[in-house]
Amino acid sequence: MAQLTYRESVSLSIAQAMRKDPKVFFIGEDVGAAGGVFKATVGLLDEFGKDRVMDTPISEQAILGAAMGAAMAGLRPIAEIMFSDFLAVCWDIVANQIAKTCYMSDGQINIPLVIRTANGGGSKFGAQHSQSLENWSMMIPGLKVVAPSSPGDVLGLMNSAVNDPDPVIFYEHKSLYASKEELESTELSIPLGQANILHEGSDITIIGLALMAQRAKKAAVELKEKHNINAKVLDLRTLVPLDLQSIKSAINETGLAMTVEENPRLCGWGAEISSLITEHCFSNLKGPVTRLTTPHVPLPSADILEDNTIPSVDVIVKEVIKKVKGE
Repeated sequence: MAQLTYRESVSLSIAQAMRKDPKVFFIGEDVGAAGGVFKATVGLLDEFGKDRVMDTPISEQAILGAAMGAAMAGLRPIAEIMFSDFLAVCWDIVANQIAKTCYMSDGQINIPLVIRTANGGGSKFGAQHSQSLENWSMMIPGLKVVAPSSPGDVLGLMNSAVNDPDPVIFYEHKSLYASKEELESTELSIPLGQANILHEGSDITIIGLALMAQRAKKAAVELKEKHNINAKVLDLRTLVPLDLQSIKSAINETGLAMTVEENPRLCGWGAEISSLITEHCFSNLKGPVTRLTTPHVPLPSADILEDNTIPSVDVIVKEVIKKVKGE
């Protein structure tokens, strides 16, 4: 057994990939000597040296341009964009170049590239450093989208992402870096597109991702212990590919569905999930799908304002009770 934090699992997952394959290298701003702004890559420079762990200037376009070229030449880069908000600076490279090259070359050129980025709120970093942007990349054909909620998922999903022939955006939630998990093994592999049931239940299905999946799990425990409500919690883990079969199975069993998202409500990933549930599970639904989201506002930096903006455990519990019991 080993106890690892989410932060430690990031570093270990990259090290494991680099030990197994000399074609894997790591590139980004402050990822080497500083060990990453969130200290999630400490020790990698010492083990692998500056030829495989490369500190770059502050230029997201340069980081991803170099990584894309290396991937086209047969290497397997892991590139870090420090905050997911900064993807806006280099979105042309991501959406128009990295995502489309395989298609536009008729499959002659693969881009086996992982883009790691710190995502989400909870740290009071303000509107330009706290966004949850999985839905940006979910809509781009050619990209795979991963958002682990636990240290074990970081290890297993990174293993699959690095070995995937297509570009993967790997969203690491900033508020989960300090979370811990006891693992029987650190050699894990979780297929992309495989959701995970965090809590069993038959009254309602709560669907979450990353931090929201963990908050939904805590809410489910409270709902069972204090309110006699048995909630199934489904952690999607990846948005592309999406485990539609697990979603359908869960909804058909419980008949009620709720998505818990850190995205703003307009065009969040839960809107697509709600659409799919309505399309595939309509005859088994006992009521409309409920969506818990942030409001359609820039995320505030003041403690009390940010806390009241992102769905909390208390809010999830309250909304589930309302939906299941009509209270």
